[in-house]
Amino acid sequence: MSQIELVGISKSYDKQQDVLDEINLTIEEGEFFVLVGPSGSGKSTLLRMIAGLEEISGGILKINGKSMNHIPPKDRNLSMVFQNYALYPHLSVKENILFGLKAKKVDKQERQRRLLEAAEMMGLTELLERKPRELSGGQRQRVALARTIVSQAPLCLMDEPLSNLDAKLRANMRIQIRRLQKKIGMTLIYVTHDQVEAMTMGDRIMVLNDGKIQQVGKPITLYNEPTNLFVASFIGSPKMNIGLAKFSKENKEIIVENQLHIPVDSAFVKDIHVHKQLTIGIRAEHLKPGTNENKDHFLEVVNVEQLGNETSIAFDVGSELWTAKWPGQWSIHVGQKVPVQILPENLLFFNSETGELIQSALKDKEQEVFAT
Repeated sequence: MSQIELVGISKSYDKQQDVLDEINLTIEEGEFFVLVGPSGSGKSTLLRMIAGLEEISGGILKINGKSMNHIPPKDRNLSMVFQNYALYPHLSVKENILFGLKAKKVDKQERQRRLLEAAEMMGLTELLERKPRELSGGQRQRVALARTIVSQAPLCLMDEPLSNLDAKLRANMRIQIRRLQKKIGMTLIYVTHDQVEAMTMGDRIMVLNDGKIQQVGKPITLYNEPTNLFVASFIGSPKMNIGLAKFSKENKEIIVENQLHIPVDSAFVKDIHVHKQLTIGIRAEHLKPGTNENKDHFLEVVNVEQLGNETSIAFDVGSELWTAKWPGQWSIHVGQKVPVQILPENLLFFNSETGELIQSALKDKEQEVFAT
């Protein structure tokens, strides 16, 4: 059953320019759904409209088949976790967690049962009598999550809840939130600007830009088959390597940034050569170490990052900066020219004028079919 339906949802503050434009979306019950996009894309505004904290300018919002456009937040049977935790500083951890249940006049014995269960789940049992000022950022975040757990609302909204945490704690909390969502079985809508969070947490992702939906799908689909250049450059870390390209029919090759000449056979480009304005994309892991053969491309290194388990290497390719990720530790220096293997089956092709995808990487298609 579809728990949330957004039909033609729009938002405008001045009745002239839409912050959100014609959002059509269905979110299933029990789904972990992520809204991702750059700052100002409208993702937090959309979340607040679902919560009832922002007025809907146009369209219909349904929860469990019922229109919610004019239903106040308290009657929508949902919980929300904010970026700033929204804890009451004068109340203890215990009182913060139980605040909503007291307001709803839940039985005292039931409140205690839910409190102990949530505190144990979030590792807060020893902290129940402390005030928020005595807690670390991660502990405060866990209090906000515990408050969500005890509410037992079937729908939870989270607005960039991890953005104030350090990297190590953020990675741990991603796991905890994902485990919590699956254990309770709630529907979770999660807003973030961090595409790594989106990729690692969501069952499905919606990419927003300038108030418009760019693509909705499984994380791996968005990674392998981005619908346009915006999604291609936004999803993935590091971002996809991009370059202007053209097809040389005479030499049967793709020429990238007037520098790289990649041989291709006619069958491979049958749907590509008709497009005069081409942009190609290739993921960092597909720029592979060469073997000093004639088909290798010798690229000049402009930056090296030794990460221990892998080496990140940046190259100048025409006017673009391309990044490769090579497993292990490589003794490579800035200014050195190293052989790089670029296979045509790893290339994605986009229309340079519209930005739309023409053809995704053939190898990724094969891998996805094999995985299913």
